[in-house]
Amino acid sequence: MREYFNLFRFKQYLKNFFIFLPLFFGVKLFDFNLLIKVFGAFAAFSLITSAVYILNDYFDIEEDKLHPVKKNRSFASGKISKSSAFPVVVILLILGGSFLAIINSTAFWLAASYLILNILYSLKLKHVPIIDLFIISSGFLIRLFIGSAVTGVNLTDWILIMTFLLALFLALSKRRDDVLIYLATGAKTRKAIDGYNIDFLNAAMVIMASVSIVSYIMYTISPEAMYKAHSQWLYLTAIFVIFGILRYLQITMVENESGSPTNILLKDRFIQLSIIGWIITFGFLLYFL
Repeated sequence: MREYFNLFRFKQYLKNFFIFLPLFFGVKLFDFNLLIKVFGAFAAFSLITSAVYILNDYFDIEEDKLHPVKKNRSFASGKISKSSAFPVVVILLILGGSFLAIINSTAFWLAASYLILNILYSLKLKHVPIIDLFIISSGFLIRLFIGSAVTGVNLTDWILIMTFLLALFLALSKRRDDVLIYLATGAKTRKAIDGYNIDFLNAAMVIMASVSIVSYIMYTISPEAMYKAHSQWLYLTAIFVIFGILRYLQITMVENESGSPTNILLKDRFIQLSIIGWIITFGFLLYFL
């Protein structure tokens, strides 16, 4: 049973908290009815993402066998047979899809688009350099749109831009890790590696980090953001964003440990403190001033 639970990738549910962001930025976090809906959407979409991860593991078995960490996954290691994948996937999709359809029909179709996009990604598009990064980043935008559909809170252009840029930044760090593995072992854990090298990925990460920071600062001094927060001090929260991004760059380029953004978030105290500091200060300015 533990191996089956490992297939669900519970740690990756952290990404699904992006569904809560429209509620947070829309200053409706204390609206109990909306909060219940978002929790429901989070749970339903998490089941769907688990199904996607299982399918991805199924299609990636041969590549995962070459990866120093992913070779221990349930399918790649042979701990669970491939034939057992599809019944679990069907159950997860039925449960998650039905629940999400009850909560909000638009959210259901957004989740369906996420599923289709990731199937195409697993079958073909993950092998196309740069396109693979954009698909990963699009998944974060879909999470935002689901949160928006469930709560009725409109997303600002700034939130969409910053989320997409940050997701690209994280996706680039993962590809950098794949290239490092290839340089060290000669094992191509992804076909798309041929379209990347360390110089390109380092430069692209620095660009995404820079643009993300500038975009965030521009957002905090925008009239719309200051009006919602009733404060002109939102830009002060940029210090936590800069700390977090610089620390992630350090982990990636100095320590060469960027294979799993989720694991970094769960283990690195510096990044955790940066996120907590941002939530506290931004939340205080947005909700209590």
